[in-house]
Amino acid sequence: MSEIELSAGVIDYTDTGGGAGEDGVGDKDVVVLVHGLGFDESVWDAVVEELRGDFRVVVPVLPIGSHRRPMRPDADLSAHGIAAILAEFLERLDLHDVTLVQNDAGTAQLLVGVRDERVGRLVLTSCEALDNYPPGIQGRTLHAASRVPGGLYLLLQSFRVPFLVRMRTSLGGMAKRPIPYALVRRWYRPLLTQRAIRRDLAAFCRSTEKDTYLKAAERLREFDRPALVAWGAQDLMMPPATGRRLAELLPRGRYVEIPEAGTLVQLDNPGALCAELRRFIGEGRDTGESAS
Repeated sequence: MSEIELSAGVIDYTDTGGGAGEDGVGDKDVVVLVHGLGFDESVWDAVVEELRGDFRVVVPVLPIGSHRRPMRPDADLSAHGIAAILAEFLERLDLHDVTLVQNDAGTAQLLVGVRDERVGRLVLTSCEALDNYPPGIQGRTLHAASRVPGGLYLLLQSFRVPFLVRMRTSLGGMAKRPIPYALVRRWYRPLLTQRAIRRDLAAFCRSTEKDTYLKAAERLREFDRPALVAWGAQDLMMPPATGRRLAELLPRGRYVEIPEAGTLVQLDNPGALCAELRRFIGEGRDTGESAS
């Protein structure tokens, strides 16, 4: 695990290395994988393992719940603030012509038309979009709890109980396949053990407006680079209809459904997702497209 100090604080990340820089030197396209609330880089492990032989794969741990290092108390941790952290991360690593892949949270959408000059291709897998925010009963419960003193801490106690985690109103509703409880313990340990991490997540929930992604959708209409919307076919929290509407907004967007997958497509069916990513990036190579 590597680390980098940004304006909001220190961010951990993984990097398989070998990608091209601004001068085009290097033989691998750069793929940046972005997780959602309450997850860390490990949610992408199967995808990283599948892609690392042919791509430089970078996975930042954003400060939205499973980060191990608290951010500075004055950091902007709203959805727009998290997007700014992601943009700064791409700049500091000097990544260019990135294939930016988002899951669960809507962060990547907020770069479009604002700080998207390093993004060559955009991939949105099941994520918050349009008017689906907070998404599902999970999202609504989390945001309600964050607004009550002590509410977030009490809600998080349910993640100590495997039976409660498996319920469809909890993490169990985000995946078609059972999520190994060892992963759940890993993801939620920072929130359960560090008050400052809970403070960071609460800041996100309290400061992100309900219409954040609906407003961002207007800028998606101007995104002139290739885009792929790859949605879990059995997603209950982020309905496929939302994904189809999202793809229609993107001038060069294409919509596909990942079979046998819920919100966490990278856990449920990493093979199908990787096949779509390879096809999508390969199409860009064939036409010689580049963000630069």
